[in-house]
Amino acid sequence: QVQLVESGGGLVQAGGSLRLSCAASGRTFSSYSMGWFRQGPGKEREFVAAISRSGSLRYYADSVKGRFTISRDNVKNTVYLQTSSLKPEDTAVYYCAADTSAVGPRSALEYDYWGQGTQVTVSS
Repeated sequence: QVQLVESGGGLVQAGGSLRLSCAASGRTFSSYSMGWFRQGPGKEREFVAAISRSGSLRYYADSVKGRFTISRDNVKNTVYLQTSSLKPEDTAVYYCAADTSAVGPRSALEYDYWGQGTQVTVSS
């Protein structure tokens, strides 16, 4: 198993940025592809970004492409989500997730492990 703990959320003005982190413990971090998802008020959980085990492949939702960057450090057992040009509609609880596949699925149903989430609030 792997345990995931997110951090880095907070309150930020529109146009600002935040760096979210997700620290993993347990089995070998590099055995997992990683994803970031978010769930806004009254909304379903949605895909944000995913990264393959090695970090060579990255995928983004259209809504965040060009504004968010996913990365990982397999030595520090951490995956990051650098956000920029934040908008009020980015307000959500952000979750990281781990999957045993190599690439990193877009569907939340395919992920095996989840963190507790970190709140991001963007004020206008």
